[in-house]
Amino acid sequence: MKRLAIMAVGLVLMVAGSAVAQGLHIVRGVVAAVSANSVTITDRDGKPVVVGLAPHWTVAVLKPISADAIVPGSFIGTTEMPQADGSGLSLEVHVFPPGVKMGEGHYPWDLQPGAMMTNGTVGKVVAVGAGRALDISFPSGTRHVVVPAGAPIVQITPGGDPSLIHPGASVFLVAGAGPDGGLVTNAISTGVDGAAPPM
Repeated sequence: MKRLAIMAVGLVLMVAGSAVAQGLHIVRGVVAAVSANSVTITDRDGKPVVVGLAPHWTVAVLKPISADAIVPGSFIGTTEMPQADGSGLSLEVHVFPPGVKMGEGHYPWDLQPGAMMTNGTVGKVVAVGAGRALDISFPSGTRHVVVPAGAPIVQITPGGDPSLIHPGASVFLVAGAGPDGGLVTNAISTGVDGAAPPM
């Protein structure tokens, strides 16, 4: 069951780069209401979005960690802004559980205009003040990304209790079309104490 939960969370984090093409929808916002079968979220534009909950839907908690937790061999995702010199400036980092590698690559991400998502394995790590400079490899290439001091860094922790998804909690999810044409998801991410997921 834990492996299935990890896979569901990984799917949430890997699909957004092609979400529009696949008919998927990224939903970020604050829970307004939740029932046994659906969750209503007030999105970033202040609009209510109703998302159905698939059977056995899972919760991941995104726990803040220090930059020291990013080491060679870590598998991470990072939202980054491409820089003129070809590197990336990280807006956030999420570290996957040990042994999990999903969504590898470098692709558009909708956190803010021009942002990209890079998922891959960390190679060289260099301290830059309180931040880090990382070389991240994936099957089609390598990215050099600088994580500045203060950028959110979280550990993806599967197996969260569904009660964490309650009114007032900030969440992130990817939803597809359900049988009735509405949105449905099988995984929701939230921060510790309902904090906003950084991605």
